Amino acid sequence: MSIITDLADGVTRRIEDVQNGVEAFLFEPVIRLGVTGLSRAGKTVFITSLVANLIRRGRMPQLVAAAEGRIATAYLQPQPDDDVPRFDYEGHLAALTGPEPFWPESTRSISQLRLSLKVRPKGLLSGLTGPRTVHLDIVDYPGEWLLDLPLLNQSYAEWSDGAIDRARARSDVAEGWLARLEATASGETLDETQARELAGDFTAYLQAARAAGYSDCAPGRFLMPGDLAGSPALTFAPLKRPPRRRSGTLYAAFERRFEAYKRIVVKPFFRDHFARIDRQVVLVDALGAINSGPRAVEDMRLAMGDILSSFRPGRNSWLSSILGKKVDRILFAATKADHLHHGQHPQLTAIMEALLADARARADYKGARTAALSLAAVRATVEQSVRNGGADLDCVRGRLIDTGKEAAMFPGDLPSDPGQLLVPAGQGADRWLDQDFSVMRFAPPRLTLKPTEGPPHIRLDRAADFLIGDHLS
Repeated sequence: MSIITDLADGVTRRIEDVQNGVEAFLFEPVIRLGVTGLSRAGKTVFITSLVANLIRRGRMPQLVAAAEGRIATAYLQPQPDDDVPRFDYEGHLAALTGPEPFWPESTRSISQLRLSLKVRPKGLLSGLTGPRTVHLDIVDYPGEWLLDLPLLNQSYAEWSDGAIDRARARSDVAEGWLARLEATASGETLDETQARELAGDFTAYLQAARAAGYSDCAPGRFLMPGDLAGSPALTFAPLKRPPRRRSGTLYAAFERRFEAYKRIVVKPFFRDHFARIDRQVVLVDALGAINSGPRAVEDMRLAMGDILSSFRPGRNSWLSSILGKKVDRILFAATKADHLHHGQHPQLTAIMEALLADARARADYKGARTAALSLAAVRATVEQSVRNGGADLDCVRGRLIDTGKEAAMFPGDLPSDPGQLLVPAGQGADRWLDQDFSVMRFAPPRLTLKPTEGPPHIRLDRAADFLIGDHLS
């Protein structure tokens, strides 16, 4: 009887989804925007500043609907999914705009926010109809969870081989765990104490790798386990394949737990959240990777390629409610552009495009529109020219996060040819030969905002126009 009830409930939900999809397509469009990226890319700040600048549009001249005065108002509403926590917009905005501003904490769980915009139509319809409502549902989730999506297409053996190879390429942070791996006989009988120690050592290595600037540090929940801490689903690690695969061994137990991790953690996230997104912004701390060195840049390139292979790019219609949504616009954004003088922003954008060239080509081929740019969701610096050795250096000046003091920084010149970075990165170089880059950590600026203005930014309006501008026309 329960099976019949479940089937009936499933059919009812699908009919409701179709009805909601048709109504939204015809009357009140809903844009479900996923904000993704890896650790320290600035997802929380991006969402907070985007919403603030859509509500107060004085700094959004490149959002066409705002420039034309067709957005009558924008206001927050309860998010549509009752089982998803609300994104703490007010708390994050207070952190950024208070008397002693600070960066809000990084994303540690999934959250959601709905912003509704009243938009006046353009053209011949402008005098015949009133404003219509467009809903923007913003979904924020930890970038680490993205790294789990490629696991869906891997067996435990395949994942173990890849994870061990990556660790060997990171001997600077993986030496301890690799030594433990070499001393482990994967075909021996399962011992829970040993299993916990192996998982703990593997987790410590992942934490060290992330701190060193590496991007691919999967499984993501090992870095932020939440209520799964200590569970069997998070008590495994990569192992070398034994000569014979037998039940009851350490290898067999870890293989089973790897599959449980996919079933309990990865698949529900993909089904309930990721697969429902139709617009995507991918935030990347490219400057941080460059500062960490060639290996970090190559690791980021490979990780982003794996992540983007999980997207379903293509065009959407109201039939997507039946057939499943596709991501029809993807924006690749290099964050923290305010750490560079504007004269170097084209180089940063070119590096971003080169890092994601393969993944972007696949998305374009499948019908999705893509774009790449450099931005700063909240501008923390001003530009300044500093005389040094008889020459003027184009610097940025801001308040240092560690000391609170003002300082000017010249981070170094980015090459005009991205290949000068990507080639040595792909060849496994230990350091940059001809370039020397440095990145300071700036605190948010102390702001005095007008009633019509959101926080200062760089190209956030261009990003918004690409992501949602077609729905505001």
